[in-house]
Amino acid sequence: MAHRTRSAHLKYTVAQVFDLVADVECYPNFLPWVIAARICRRQDETLWVDMTIGMGSLRKQFSTIALLDRPHRIDITSHDPLFERFEQKWRFQPATEGGTNVKYEVDFKFRSGLLQTLIGSSFADRATAMMDAFRHRARRLYEAR
Repeated sequence: MAHRTRSAHLKYTVAQVFDLVADVECYPNFLPWVIAARICRRQDETLWVDMTIGMGSLRKQFSTIALLDRPHRIDITSHDPLFERFEQKWRFQPATEGGTNVKYEVDFKFRSGLLQTLIGSSFADRATAMMDAFRHRARRLYEAR
């Protein structure tokens, strides 16, 4: 079992930060462990996504469902056989000093004890790296304009 929560303040608008996180097909461009991400289906505020992650020589593909409540929250679950449990939650709130307060939670458990041992803790520990990657991506996208 792995559960991590990370929070950050980004100087960008709530809508900008939401759009950045919702743009899953760009993840391979800035999240080093994401090899591929493809939206298979869209319906209203729901996205079905196939994602491939890689750590070292290990690569695993799985599917997720993302519920978008723009610009406040994104809830991601997976019923993929790879996981016993998989949830990610993103929360976006306007900060009183400007910008956006972001809260990211990930909670998952691989079905395979071997996978949990091999990549479970490193996958969970990437929550901080993930928040940093989104911060750098936002800087590149929104400050270049």
